Amino acid sequence: MLDQKQTELCNANTTDFSDLKALTINCSLKPTPEASHTDKLLGTAEAIMVRSGVSLEQVRLVDHHIAHGVYPDMTEHGAERDDWPAIWEKVKAADILLVGTPIWLGEKSSVCQQLIERLYAHSGQTNDKGQYAFYGKVAGVFVTGNEDGIKHVAMGTLYSLQHVGYTIPPQADAGWIGEAGPGPSYGDPLEDGEGYVGFDNDFTRRNATFATWNMLHFARMLKDAGGIPAYGNSVDLWNEGRRFDAPNPEYR
Repeated sequence: MLDQKQTELCNANTTDFSDLKALTINCSLKPTPEASHTDKLLGTAEAIMVRSGVSLEQVRLVDHHIAHGVYPDMTEHGAERDDWPAIWEKVKAADILLVGTPIWLGEKSSVCQQLIERLYAHSGQTNDKGQYAFYGKVAGVFVTGNEDGIKHVAMGTLYSLQHVGYTIPPQADAGWIGEAGPGPSYGDPLEDGEGYVGFDNDFTRRNATFATWNMLHFARMLKDAGGIPAYGNSVDLWNEGRRFDAPNPEYR
C-alpha cells in the first residue's frame, strides 16, 4: 500500500509510463504461499509502478524448477526439467527488472545467485541492433535481512546486472536490515500489534521510492530514445571487423 507521500508523488507525475513493462523476481528461499519479507519490500516498488500505469509481472523464483547451469535451456545439456526458458521470455519482454533478495550469511541468496547465472546464459545474445540482449533495459535490487550487508549484496548484484548489459540508474537499490542479531524481519507485526516492522523506517521508504522512480525515469528515457545508440557497442559489427575508432595496437 502506498503511503500519503508516495501517493502524492504518483499524482504529481505527468509522464506516461503505461507502455512500460516491469518484472520483479523475488529470490526468497521461501516458496509460495509462505510469507516473504522480501516480497513485502518489493511491494513498495510494485505499488508505485502499478499506480503509474506500468504493466507488472511477479515471479518467485523458488516456485519454479530452475536447472543449474549457464545455458539458456539446460534440458539441451542433460537436465530433465528446466523452467527457466519460460521465465526468460518474461525477462526479455520487461523494460525494468527489479531483483529482490534476502541476505544469508552476509551474501545474496543462493536463488539470487542462480538467477544471475541464468541471466548470464543469455549474455552472448544480441538485439536487432547487434547489441547484447540486455541493452536498453533497466535494473535494480531490493535487499532484506536482519544483519548488516545491504550495500555488499547490492554491490555484487548490481555489478552482475550491468555486466550483462542492464542500465543501472542512480541509487537503484534499497533495503532493510533492522538491528544486528536475531530479531524481527521486515514486515513482521510489531509487538503492540500496531503496524509492521520496518514500514515506518524513513531511510528504507525513501530509498525504495527513489530507486523505483529512477528505474521508471531511465526506462522511459531509454524507450523514447530507441534504446542505447549502437555505435561503438554492437558486437555484430565488431565481429564484422568494425573497430569504432579503437587504436590499432600496432601503432600505440
